[in-house]
Amino acid sequence: MLTELSIKNFAIIHELSITFQKGLTVLTGETGAGKSIIIDALSLLTGGRGSVEFIRHGEKKAELEGLFIIEEPNHPIYSKASALGIEISSDNMVVLHRTISQSGKSICRVNGKLTTLALLKEMGQLLLDIHSQHETQALLDPDKHIELLDYYHYTTDPSFKKEYERIFEKWHDVKNKYNKQNKNEKEMAQRLDLLKFQINEIQSAQLELKEDERLIEERNSLHNFERIYSNLTDAYNGLFGEQKGLDWLSYSANHLETAADNNEDAKKIYDKFLDQYYMIEDLSYQIRQQIDSMEFDPERLQFVESRLNEINMLKRKYGSTVEEIMEYSAKIEEELDQIENNDLYINQLEQKLQELSHDLILEGKQLHDIRKKAAITLQNAVLHELKDLYLEKSNFKVDIALQKQHESDLEIDGIPVKASKKGMDYVQFFISTNPGEPPKELHRIASGGEMSRIMLALKNIFAKHQGITSVIFDEVDTGVSGRVAQAMAEKMHNISVGSQVLCISHLPQVASIADTHLRIEKVVKNNRTHTIVHELTLEERIAEIGKMITGTELTDASKTHAKELIEMNEKFKH
Repeated sequence: MLTELSIKNFAIIHELSITFQKGLTVLTGETGAGKSIIIDALSLLTGGRGSVEFIRHGEKKAELEGLFIIEEPNHPIYSKASALGIEISSDNMVVLHRTISQSGKSICRVNGKLTTLALLKEMGQLLLDIHSQHETQALLDPDKHIELLDYYHYTTDPSFKKEYERIFEKWHDVKNKYNKQNKNEKEMAQRLDLLKFQINEIQSAQLELKEDERLIEERNSLHNFERIYSNLTDAYNGLFGEQKGLDWLSYSANHLETAADNNEDAKKIYDKFLDQYYMIEDLSYQIRQQIDSMEFDPERLQFVESRLNEINMLKRKYGSTVEEIMEYSAKIEEELDQIENNDLYINQLEQKLQELSHDLILEGKQLHDIRKKAAITLQNAVLHELKDLYLEKSNFKVDIALQKQHESDLEIDGIPVKASKKGMDYVQFFISTNPGEPPKELHRIASGGEMSRIMLALKNIFAKHQGITSVIFDEVDTGVSGRVAQAMAEKMHNISVGSQVLCISHLPQVASIADTHLRIEKVVKNNRTHTIVHELTLEERIAEIGKMITGTELTDASKTHAKELIEMNEKFKH
């Protein structure tokens, strides 16, 4: 759920922090007070399109931040965050942050990690679902209807699509390989020539693992031959010869030996000294051998340089290391073998594709039948919801049809069909609100009042199935009154039982059923307009709802009516 929203320098809001509670929260206030601005802020925070016009006059940037607490352990936000490398700590908090600057650029963060606007939107859509009369939602998008139907059925049968999806992935992979292998002969011949050239070039080099590392080390030694030889010689001359290191060490050893004849402690020192002397003497011989073995070979240096150039040329073409070049060579050798044995390979792929196509058709048909049964259940559920909203004469239909595709390799009951990861079906919602009229596409419903009720009915069904933690309604109750308004209020409360609901409303029925009532006010301080939010007490709620009833001043009668509404809805909630 959305726990806290912070807004800074956004439209007429200078600085505002709102704490939200569970259940149904209603926001009321006079027109222009800033109610819709808060919804706009939430829309931008969850990836909506921004504009510099949202920045408060005279300020350099607008900042929005929202704190969500996700208590459901299987909420899809966790898998999405994991896929994006975003950490959600043990306190289950997700913080979305967005800054809009005067340049028009947005800086987006999720739990402190910089992210793109597109990824912020992906995360936001899993947390908030904003619905207004002017906003196109998934419910109105025919391409989303198949997902909504599947969401609806998922709660009763979570694994109903898994086998189809598993087979589809295999079928799709084999089909791509089959189509690639069936390219025209000219392309195949050109590819064959290229592969042969590349394999010959790599194999001719006769590469050895880590050869480049060894050659680089040898080249460094050859380049520094003179310096290495000179230093080894100086080191040897410092140890061997008259009045040199070993001569003086021998001098010291002789005196220590004499001392050791008469003193036990001196003897211990002498023994240790003698061991070190012999070790240094041995090292001096090794240095001499190294010097004697060294011989500068300019031809070897030239060969090493040439060999490294050859390897570097291959690296530019086939990989950044010798290992990668050899791996690439093995890969294209396999491809070459497939091309040279193309007929055999195609036959193998074709046989495998036929087997997978057969299995995919069976699973696709089974999925189609499952959806047809789920559609009937969904239709009945929607009609029940519409009846509660006094649209009892409506006709709601979930149309399921196989997606036809010309010259498809897949057929169901003789119909060529198109397969996708979602299945082989096309799902669309139709509705008619007038008796005798045929059902039409959902988005073609013209009446604002009817559309509001239809959307609310569908939201009531789908909110818990979509896993959305917070649902926001922006004046969706416009155009309704009386018993319809009361029915809509009850539906909103029903949705709030499973998902947090925030609602901007002008209806006393909706305000009176709220668990939390926030009043948005506009005040003037220091010749600047500010928006403030105040959580109302019971007495303040009665007064606010009373004014909503009369539309003008508060009267004793409207206060009594408001109190009765609150009491009636409290009984409904319990």
